[in-house]
Parts: sequence; structure tokens; C-alpha cells
Amino acid sequence: MTAALLAAALVFTQGPAGIGEDARAGGVAVVGEWHQTGLTDPDGIHVSFAESNVSSEADSSKRSGVDQGDIVVTGRKGRPDDPLAGVNAKAFEATQTIDRALVGPVALAYKRVLPPPVRSGLRNFLYNLHEPNVFVNYLLQLKPGKAVETLGRFALNSTLGVGGLVDVAKRRPFKLPRRPNGFADTFGFYGIKNGPFLYLPLIGPTTLRDFAGGMLDRFVLPVAVGSPFNQLAFSVPVGVLSTLDHRAEFDDQLHVLHDGVADPYATSRDFYLRRRQQEIDHIRGKAIQSPPTPPADATAHVDAEQTPAAQALVAPGDRDRHTTKMGDGA
Repeated sequence: MTAALLAAALVFTQGPAGIGEDARAGGVAVVGEWHQTGLTDPDGIHVSFAESNVSSEADSSKRSGVDQGDIVVTGRKGRPDDPLAGVNAKAFEATQTIDRALVGPVALAYKRVLPPPVRSGLRNFLYNLHEPNVFVNYLLQLKPGKAVETLGRFALNSTLGVGGLVDVAKRRPFKLPRRPNGFADTFGFYGIKNGPFLYLPLIGPTTLRDFAGGMLDRFVLPVAVGSPFNQLAFSVPVGVLSTLDHRAEFDDQLHVLHDGVADPYATSRDFYLRRRQQEIDHIRGKAIQSPPTPPADATAHVDAEQTPAAQALVAPGDRDRHTTKMGDGA
């Protein structure tokens, strides 16, 4: 936004020029013939001029188009929770490019080649590896009942479930549901705010709090158990498998959030932040409204039964916490 306005200011000092930009692209649109340098207010959301025949976006919307010689300034209104929006948007674009060229095709091939029971078993194995971390965080959140249930799930699935390949704990007579949890949730439980939103290349949407929590999640098994969890020969294949499985499992949801929307980056960001806030509210025992859904224009062309929108778009490191139905209250 700032760079665009500075560039526009330079043009303004040189007199009118013809620009054919679409005034509807951003949250700010000012049309006029300028003869003086433009200035922005401190939060960078509008432009004012000493002399100009300024017409607002509302006025310009009544016009049939932008006249030759008019200058249009557009911009996205700044958000305090996304101060790095410009950098994040570029990271989003780069990630989508790599996803279309490599990650997406490989993940869908993985889904086609492996039978559903095999993929389900591998997914259960990955989830089971995270159960000790869930246990620790329920203790930190002073929820011993859920901590004991989580420990029971881990013991049952690691033994009767053949190393976690089969989720026997959720079945009768045990009926112990899998509940996602992690250090980011514990931070939120104790009132630590999100911090700035981040869209990290090849990782995805997160926040400073969630990223820090995700890093701690990754240290639980390597530190507490050691080998093989602290060895690259184990962690790299597990990370690749986890990424491919997650990408294949939620291909429909990603299309809902990215296809046919005016600003896929903003849609992904807003959906992630709303979902995470609901998860934190749930852990803190607050009443929760219905899960956030992608905008109507993004879902109009997709079969709703094939794309349940209650799943969050998340960073791979956080997938086992966010991509399942939330458990019961405190």
C-alpha cells in the first residue's frame, strides 16, 4: 500500500497521467486529476490532496468507467492482526505456485495409489505420535480427566492398535475420542494473543503464537524419548508423509477457499483466524457458535456434501490439532 501511494505521489507531482486500473480492486479508490503531491494519513487507509477534483469510490461507482487522464489509487485497508500483509500475500502466491506444480499433484497421486484403509492406517499412526503432546498440554491446562483419557488412548492404540495403525480407542467398549491439543492451544488458554498473522512459504497460515507452539510440539518426543524421533531418518519421511496425507485429505477444502474468490489470501487468513479463535474459546470453556465457513461465492460451485467447511486451513505442523472435530468442553 505504502509503495503504491508513494509511486502515485511521484506521478502526481508531474501532472495528470492516464492510468487504466480497475477502481474496484481494493478497499480504497480515489479518482481525480491531480496537480499536487499526495499524502497518506498515519494508518495508510486514505489519500488526501491539497488541490484536486476528488471523487470518492462511491461517486466513481456511478460512472460508466475511468476517463482517460484520470488517476486511480487503490489499496487494501490495513489490519492490525496482519501487519505483514504484503509479505504474507507474496508468500501465499509462491506457495500456491509450488503447490500447483509439485505438492498438489504428488499428494493426489498418493491418494489415488494407496487404498483408503492404508491411508487411514498411516494417518492413525501419525495422530498417535502426537498423543503424548496432547497429554502434556491437558495437564498444563489443568484438565486431568482429559489427560488421563488421552494417555489411555495412546496406550490402547499403541498396543491393541498395532503401533497406532488402528484407532481401537474410539470404538466400543472404550469410546475414547481423539481430542486435538498442543502448546499453541495452551498459550491461548492462558490468554496469550495470536500476535501477527504469518503466511510462511511451503508451510501455510499461522500466527506468531501458533508457530511458537508448533515448534514446541515438535520437541516433545525427540526430547522425552530420543531415538528414533530425534533422527532425520525418521523425522523427514514422517514429515513428508504427513504433508502429503494432509494435502490429499483436504484438497476439496483448499479449492473452496482458493477458487472463485476475489482475494484467496484474505479468505484463507480470515478463515484460519476465526477457526483458531473458536478452538481457543472451546478449550477455555466458552460457548461456541457454528464453525466458520468459506464465503458463499467460493462454495457456490462446489457440492456441499463433498466439502465440509468446518475444517481449517492450517500449517502442516498444526494439522493434527486443527483438522478434526473439536472435542468436548473442559
